Amino acid sequence: MIDDKEIVVIIPAFNEEESLPKVIADIPKFVDEIIVVNNGSIDKTADVAMKSGATVLTEMEKGYGAACLKAIDYISDKNYDIVVFLDGDYSDHPEEMNLIVEPIIKSGLDLVIGSRMLGKRESGAMLPQAIFGNWLATFLIKLFWGYKFTDLGPFRAIKYSSLINLNMRDRNFGWTVEMQIKAAKQKLRTIEVPVRYRKRIGQSKVTGTFKETVKASFKIIYLIFKSLLIY
Repeated sequence: MIDDKEIVVIIPAFNEEESLPKVIADIPKFVDEIIVVNNGSIDKTADVAMKSGATVLTEMEKGYGAACLKAIDYISDKNYDIVVFLDGDYSDHPEEMNLIVEPIIKSGLDLVIGSRMLGKRESGAMLPQAIFGNWLATFLIKLFWGYKFTDLGPFRAIKYSSLINLNMRDRNFGWTVEMQIKAAKQKLRTIEVPVRYRKRIGQSKVTGTFKETVKASFKIIYLIFKSLLIY
């Protein structure tokens, strides 16, 4: 049944030359296209992605959301049914992709989040500040919009039509929480599924330093409260 749908995977990547070949190699064969958005890398990220068979786009504005929006613009004239977002650091398990696309195909859901909180996490894979940030953000989403999430995990799948209707705008740290807030406000059919999570290859660009952690946390909380004022 999966083979009946056109599926694209989007991987934002900044200096992931070591991990990307492993990520791409583990992506299931039912995927129709793998897009790596080279987000201002200064290593061989673009080269290894291309050699691994991915379509490589370039977005020099650094930011997770900026990279995702670049890829969404690229696929606007294609006929994909499902868009999967995946990190390029090999912390997720791409071989579990069927777990996050099947609920869309079999049950007609709009958005499926791969939850690291519900799944098995390798010790040390998520830093304490990331765990707390997830808890706070998902608590506020439930409090304000009544949607229960446990995670803002990057490994997720969404119907292409639903993604376009969300009118995503955030260009950096707030991408995942913006998607979940808008999904709640638009009353999309969502579900979380447990996924495994391991220590990433290299240092996190978001929670790897205190400065980046503070920036990401502030942006996420800002987006949540801003969304209360916007229909």
